[in-house]
Amino acid sequence: MKIDPKSKADLSAQIAKSIRDAIIEGQMNVDDRLPSEAELADQFDVSRPTVREALKRLAAQNLIRTQRGATGGAFVRRLSYQDAYANHITTSTLLLSMNAVDFETACEARYALERACAPLSAERRTPDHLATMRAEIHRQAQPGLSDESFCDSDVAFHRALVDGAGNPVLSYQLAGAVEAMQPLMNMITFTARNREVIVGLHTCIADAIEAGTAQAADQALAELTAYTLKLGDQAMAERAAKSG
Repeated sequence: MKIDPKSKADLSAQIAKSIRDAIIEGQMNVDDRLPSEAELADQFDVSRPTVREALKRLAAQNLIRTQRGATGGAFVRRLSYQDAYANHITTSTLLLSMNAVDFETACEARYALERACAPLSAERRTPDHLATMRAEIHRQAQPGLSDESFCDSDVAFHRALVDGAGNPVLSYQLAGAVEAMQPLMNMITFTARNREVIVGLHTCIADAIEAGTAQAADQALAELTAYTLKLGDQAMAERAAKSG
């Protein structure tokens, strides 16, 4: 593990990247103990506070864990999909907001990914996944439900559909698509949407998933895509008219 002291890049960032690369390349395995702060400081020829900052960076990325006591220190952490979800969702949300991704692009990406999950969900979903979808449909049909609660329920419904595919890699990839893009879509379209239409489409999706008919689930998702895009166009048109 090496760094370039002549580089303009922050030394702690360089150290963190060097250790991260060693972990990714398999030079360090899960539960391996990292050298002590003093040993790392000697190895990289930096101060201990610089090493400490590098370790904080690695901990923030869930790559290491720290343990106190005589047998303590910093250890390579086994990163789970659950650990990675939150960071993935945050990153996706920031990318959407900072890069001004337009509604149509976000909608296209999100539903294309979700439709890829539908056949697997129709085949593999568990009773719990289906029960969650049904519970959220029931919740969405309640007349006194607030817009915020409806949006939360909408996300939970689609999260269950994705998780029903039984593929943790897909669930991780779609965490950003569903839980970052869906709130964006809801924020833009909530004033124009018809809840009965959405509940009806969600019911068609759940029925198809329960029956194991992937084609019907895909068709209902295609209709939901078209409806969402239509709402987006209406919302943008109304904004343009008001600003004009």
